[in-house]
Amino acid sequence: MGFVLGWIVGFALGFGLIVGFARFQTTRSKRRCDLAEAIAGLARMSVQDSRKLLPDPYYPSWVVFSHRQKLSCMLNWMNQLLDKIWPYVDEAASEIIRNSVEPILEQYRPAILASLKFSKLTLGTVAPQFTGITVLESSQPKELVMEMELQWDGNPNIVLDIKTRVGVALPIQVKNIGFTGVFRLIFKPLVDEIPCFGAVCYSLREKRNLDFTLKVIGGDISAVPGVSTALEDTIRDAIEDSITWPVRKIVPIIPGDYSYLEVKAVGVLEVKLIEAKELTNKDVIGKSDPFAQIFVRPLRAKTKTSKVIDNDINPIWNEHFAFEVEDELTQHLTVRIYDDEGIQAAELIGCAQIPLCELEPGKIKDVWLKLVKDLHVQRDRKNRGQVHLELLYCPLSTDSIFSSTFDPDFRLTSLEKALKQVTEDVGDSSSTPPPPPPSYTKKDIIFRGVLSVTIMSAENLPATDLMGKSDPFVVLTMRKSEQKCKTRVLNDTLNPVWNQTFDFVVEDGLHELLIMEVYDHDTFGKDKMGRCLLTLTRCILEGEFTESLHIEGTKSGKLNMHLKWTSQTIIKE
Repeated sequence: MGFVLGWIVGFALGFGLIVGFARFQTTRSKRRCDLAEAIAGLARMSVQDSRKLLPDPYYPSWVVFSHRQKLSCMLNWMNQLLDKIWPYVDEAASEIIRNSVEPILEQYRPAILASLKFSKLTLGTVAPQFTGITVLESSQPKELVMEMELQWDGNPNIVLDIKTRVGVALPIQVKNIGFTGVFRLIFKPLVDEIPCFGAVCYSLREKRNLDFTLKVIGGDISAVPGVSTALEDTIRDAIEDSITWPVRKIVPIIPGDYSYLEVKAVGVLEVKLIEAKELTNKDVIGKSDPFAQIFVRPLRAKTKTSKVIDNDINPIWNEHFAFEVEDELTQHLTVRIYDDEGIQAAELIGCAQIPLCELEPGKIKDVWLKLVKDLHVQRDRKNRGQVHLELLYCPLSTDSIFSSTFDPDFRLTSLEKALKQVTEDVGDSSSTPPPPPPSYTKKDIIFRGVLSVTIMSAENLPATDLMGKSDPFVVLTMRKSEQKCKTRVLNDTLNPVWNQTFDFVVEDGLHELLIMEVYDHDTFGKDKMGRCLLTLTRCILEGEFTESLHIEGTKSGKLNMHLKWTSQTIIKE
């Protein structure tokens, strides 16, 4: 009996151990799978994903360089070296800064000030700290490019002597400077002579943070209205214009001519500010009065401002601007939309940015950019509206992209052209070459011509009638000349086919805008479904094309059309 009982207990105990071990193995296997999945997820996480998890104050700066080289030993050595030589750097750099920045401060001096100069300038006793270093791959031959992340919470002694237009003289001290940014160093050209490079170019590649306070020595700067804001803007503009990329300072190491390293314009960006939609309403009574500021480099002299559209959150500007481009690979186009507040400061509605490297030279790019509150910290998910732009980047080598679209002999009759051809054929046998044809720029040309618009069809129009149909027609308007045409009404259809052609005589094609509004016909009036806007730039460049445009105001409606441009381009006398 005892034997049987012992056998039963042993069997139960063994069975329990087997079951427990099996469950342990299953749990352990599941934990390993979960851990492997979590590790795989972390491996796929980008820098942008990590920024969503950690707030900026706790985000380590070295993570930005995680996909590059992190040379911690070199950073420690460089920081120790900089601490040792900082007193000498201070003495040398202070004089360089004074001589280079003071003329720029004078250039950007606000109208409220009569003079603006340094009276004291030392960088203090606290040296900057390098927090990251990167060696970049360069597409240019014989150069080495490095980027160094720098942080400085210094104690400089900077005093500006200003004199206002009303005769008040104030010594302004710049205090509590906090700076974080990335400096770019370019060693070029690389040579076979010690130290193996001819010159060093340095520039502030990215300004992440710049804080400072202004204080009147022995007084309060707020005692003179407007001086604080004007002076702060002047300092920021001076920094932007003197050292921020693509501007670079050149330090020759080996004697030679390095003028080719200086910043130069490499192209022109043509920007057409067309419209915006669904802008945030900033006014309590009525609607916002929006206007736009556009720039490639955020300098007052290089920033373009549009006109103000009163009481409209879906404004149409149709304005054209041109910007010099110094580096199409790193520069951006920035748009800021404001609500005009009259005598008060304008209130920011939203901003947007597009890298110039996304533009194909010589090709029109039509874009809708979503507006955000801040371009660097994009945590705001509020809908602030969108802005519609037409962009065309023209390298300087292809400046004739517009002038090549017209016949230089357009003024001649057929007989005159034939006589000219005979004259040229006879002249070919002589030794005197014919004079070169004159070159014209875009601003010397007026694009006059005939625009033929064929409204072919529409798709997926919204139902406006009780029977689930509509009676659509299209009204075409040239915004500048106010010419209007309209298609016939097609009854009971959401996919109408018109195939109607309209001709418009256009006096200035580059500044004209075609507006196509789709309506539903009713017995007692009409209901607007939506609209499409189209500039004539692409039509002028390409001559003829077919397009399908989304109808703004509808969910998925499209308008299909064909456009043809017959040029009668003239040159300004």
